[in-house]
Amino acid sequence: MQPTIEKLKLEGVGPAPMMEFEFGPRLNLFTGDNGLGKTFLLDVVWWTLTRTWAGNPALPFEQEGTPKIEFSLRGALDSIPIRTAFDASIQTWKFPRGRPPVKPGLVIYARVDGGFSVWDPARNYWKPQAPEQVADEEPRPEPFHFSTETLWNGLEREDGKVICNGLVRDWVSWQLKRSEDFKRLGLVLSKLKPEEFAVWEIGDPGRFSPDDVRDIPTLVLPYGRIPITHASAGVRRILGLSYLLVWALSEHREAAKLRQETATDRLIVLFDEIEAHLHPRWQRLFLPALIDVLSGRNMVPNCQLLVSTHSPLVTASVETKFDESLDRLFTFDLLDGAASAREIPWAKQGDVINWLVSEAFGLQQARSKEAEVVVETAEQWVRGDRESLPKGMENEEEIHRELLRVLPDHDPFWPRWIVSREGHRP
Repeated sequence: MQPTIEKLKLEGVGPAPMMEFEFGPRLNLFTGDNGLGKTFLLDVVWWTLTRTWAGNPALPFEQEGTPKIEFSLRGALDSIPIRTAFDASIQTWKFPRGRPPVKPGLVIYARVDGGFSVWDPARNYWKPQAPEQVADEEPRPEPFHFSTETLWNGLEREDGKVICNGLVRDWVSWQLKRSEDFKRLGLVLSKLKPEEFAVWEIGDPGRFSPDDVRDIPTLVLPYGRIPITHASAGVRRILGLSYLLVWALSEHREAAKLRQETATDRLIVLFDEIEAHLHPRWQRLFLPALIDVLSGRNMVPNCQLLVSTHSPLVTASVETKFDESLDRLFTFDLLDGAASAREIPWAKQGDVINWLVSEAFGLQQARSKEAEVVVETAEQWVRGDRESLPKGMENEEEIHRELLRVLPDHDPFWPRWIVSREGHRP
């Protein structure tokens, strides 16, 4: 399996003076605190693949020297390094002259705001022209950027051409035609559904409002049939992703056929905060299910996935699937007042608590902050370190009173504390 993007080096741009990444060919997980660059990284990866920005462009601020972005894309035979530098005079990143040496596969970016961006090599690449007409900066069709509203209700270009009919219309059309796309949609939904929904079926479309003349797709859930427009935020997120995957691949293959080109065999998916809107039950299942979907026979042979997460349940969920020859785990830290990113060795942690206190998330304890302070003070007392104790916890009885206040009866710290107290009794 070959990745679309192999390496990335950022210098003089972003939250750190320099960041370097060597990506795995299948799954890449990014953890770390807010504001340290996870979304920024995904934005830059999107740009390296499409030469466009899904949101605000990356601009260097108060940096010395010439900011640079270097990356390597996998070609048909080998890796192609590409170097870009920021031109302050025109406030843009300058690529090498000419077209990209590697034509990326289909790229899908699931953004944290619920929207999606799609770059299709059959529809968003430079259109064929005579060699003498090809300019260094020739225009090319923009990627398709979906808000949550346009994803569901359709996307049109400024010239009136329809890019996408939207989830609601396409779903009903596919269902009435019993098309292959509808079968694929049903398959994807069956894999991504939450485990407690033993009943999760596609119902008949219907009209549910006097103010909306469209037939609306429905889901049959344990408590009855509902129009998908009234589904919960978590369900709508899964429906949107499922539709977008099926739509993007279907439209790419159709466009490639019309252009008499070979459809791509590569797909790269960027997913920002994959756990958004999902209950812990869903967080535990969603990423493994998505990996299964993307590796299924209805997708493409080669798929690379880059995922940011704040959820230890997400990292725990892939313990049985993580392959160190294909996958990578990265974390973003704040060290000495500066952001940094590094790959960390993969190690099974076993449960969520161990993940929370691992390198990936970096908590000292999997408790409330207040309970953490009390337990650390108690640990200090047990070690015999009686210096600089917090006010209100300056002796054993005060510490014990605070432990009773902040810890439940079954907390695993109690045996250590009780044994210590017994050992100090005369």
